[in-house]
Amino acid sequence: MAAHKKPTGRRELLMVTAAGAATALWAPKAGAATPTVGQRPSVVRALERVAHPLRATDPGGRTTDLRALGRMVGSAEVVGLGEATHGSHEFFAMKERVFRHLVEEKGFTTFALEMSWTAGLRIDEYVRGGEGTARRIAEETLAGSPWEREEFVSLLAWMREHNRRRPRHRVRFMGDDVGAPGLGDRIFERVTSYVREAHPRSLPRLVELYAGLRPLDDIFAYLGKPLAERRQNAVRAERALETVTAATGTDGEAYEWAVQHARNITQTFAFAALDVTDPASVTAAEHLRDRAMADNVAWWHRRTGGKVLLSAHNGHVGFLSTHPRMYPKTQGSYLRDALGRAYLAIGFTFAGGSFLTKDTSLGGEWTKTTVPPATRGMNEHTLDRVRHRDYYVDLRTAPPAARAWLDTARPTYDAGSVFEADPLPTLALGRAYDVLVHLHRVREAEKL
Repeated sequence: MAAHKKPTGRRELLMVTAAGAATALWAPKAGAATPTVGQRPSVVRALERVAHPLRATDPGGRTTDLRALGRMVGSAEVVGLGEATHGSHEFFAMKERVFRHLVEEKGFTTFALEMSWTAGLRIDEYVRGGEGTARRIAEETLAGSPWEREEFVSLLAWMREHNRRRPRHRVRFMGDDVGAPGLGDRIFERVTSYVREAHPRSLPRLVELYAGLRPLDDIFAYLGKPLAERRQNAVRAERALETVTAATGTDGEAYEWAVQHARNITQTFAFAALDVTDPASVTAAEHLRDRAMADNVAWWHRRTGGKVLLSAHNGHVGFLSTHPRMYPKTQGSYLRDALGRAYLAIGFTFAGGSFLTKDTSLGGEWTKTTVPPATRGMNEHTLDRVRHRDYYVDLRTAPPAARAWLDTARPTYDAGSVFEADPLPTLALGRAYDVLVHLHRVREAEKL
């Protein structure tokens, strides 16, 4: 395992800034039990009784193997579908396959992605008939991100074609994240245009507040500004949101969208006001980010009235993170608080293969990383002994023989922008997700 070790880094936007806490975060949890050899056969047999085999991960063809997944989804209005890496073909392809099935069989209407709110608006325009091609839109909006991949070109092309064929049942796309790598100027213009029409007396004040903030084209360069300046800008963004919120007009829909756009600007500047030299401040920023992503999804769900498939890393859609000190409360936990059982979390595991990752969260190129088959003591080692190559299981109804095993934290493969294998992080699968999809092998996602 030591041969696969990467330089210290964090999974998300600014994890590199908390490198001083790396040892504590990556160390296995005290008391994490490893089952004895004698315990494993009963766990495997219990999982086999409730496992549903997958015919394929790529979209297209029959979906009868997903019918049981549809029953697990049940009446859920928002379904979080994770990924154990930010760079595996099977995870990305499976998201399109599951989304198609949920659209066609369960009436889902939105694909939400862990990406910039403003970039999501641009993609939404395209899938609903706007100018461009799927490839050009992907290059424009996903550049540099984990999702600048052929698999997402395929998803956007399918969404566009679905809307052409079924104009009465159109699907939409949203980005639920703060403005990274940038907000751009268009979102500011959307807010000021609304206030100009609905409440012109408030416009001078809004223009004054936004003057030093717009545009925000590169949040990473912005983090190089003095901390005091960034914190003052966060206050200005908050005051601008208050100004927009008070600017009610006759068009209720336009008002709601303007406030939401202003809210995302505020979320972004609040996130970017962290002290990159203080691990506690970085953690607070990531905490704010998960809450903001959940709030944005919940807003979209209320505003559109449609069902949402939420795509993000396992650590954002689930109820536990492999790095609890960095992510004390996840987006999935916030959504469960807001929606109750109307939110369902689906996690992914894999027993070996390749994916794309970087040496550092900030900058760098996405390159191929390969990990060996899971070893004894890992979650995936036991999961991979189930007779199906690829399968899924409802963890909420797992047999008693498997429950204690599922609720025990043990080493697991988990990679975001960066990957560290020595030591591996730990996770209790049964406490992290409602449903688990296990894949035998994965390969790296396809670069554009």
